[in-house]
Amino acid sequence: MDNRRAEIKTFLASRRARVTPEETGVPTFGGVRRVPGLRREEVAFLAGVSVDYYARIERGHTAGVSPEVLDAIAGALRLDEAEREHLFDLVQATRPVGPGKRVTRNAASSRVSLSVQLVLDAIAVPAFVQNMRGDHVASNAIGRALYGDPSDDPTVPFNYSRFVFLNPRAADFYRDLDRMKRNNVALLRQAVGRAPEDAGLQKLVGELSTNSTEFADLWASHDVLRYRSGTKRYHHALVGDVEFGYESFEVTSAPDLLMLVYTVEPDSPTAQAMQLLANWSVPAENTH
Repeated sequence: MDNRRAEIKTFLASRRARVTPEETGVPTFGGVRRVPGLRREEVAFLAGVSVDYYARIERGHTAGVSPEVLDAIAGALRLDEAEREHLFDLVQATRPVGPGKRVTRNAASSRVSLSVQLVLDAIAVPAFVQNMRGDHVASNAIGRALYGDPSDDPTVPFNYSRFVFLNPRAADFYRDLDRMKRNNVALLRQAVGRAPEDAGLQKLVGELSTNSTEFADLWASHDVLRYRSGTKRYHHALVGDVEFGYESFEVTSAPDLLMLVYTVEPDSPTAQAMQLLANWSVPAENTH
């Protein structure tokens, strides 16, 4: 419980530090400013609650706090959709439940149904299903060809975080590696907020923090992100530079899994590269 309260404190403090009184138009309270951004009393003023009440919330004492109050705090701190959702997840994790009623969110689903795999196989562009840890739970043949490499261990599930921070191939593969690293950490932070008791997530964060100082520094920022849609830019060793849009969809039969489908502009260099990659890789894979 103390760790969950500490998460609320550090998250809210990090969000306060980003917003200045000038941006919000809040009256400044006197005295020497010892912190960047808003003070607690200024957040309380903007949210319409007492300073003592807001201070208790920031310390993680959230019993009885209504969704309306949390929405007001989110508005005062100018939280985006992912940050607001993260705040609600963190608060929910501090709420007591009755004996035998605790519900834990499983981030470690490791397989999909046959019907989901058939959907993936019917998609002509790279498509994947992943869990909240960033493990590739399933993919189609062109997706495996895009990310795969003979030097990688086929018995170990591909994990985005380990690849981005610990695999030397990432520096050549990602054309915007710094952005991918920031986004990856923010996605993991959001996942931990949703599934704070998941031992696998905790182990992964510990492993990355121990082996990558860059990950540890980014983790301390408390930024969060949810997959929606966007752009991915890679350099593939066989077919060169490629660029995709992507869309994400929850797997209705397993809500903790996410399907990512890459989109390709028709007749674009990326479309030609994917056709070339499919000709080289997919038939060979299907002969096994």
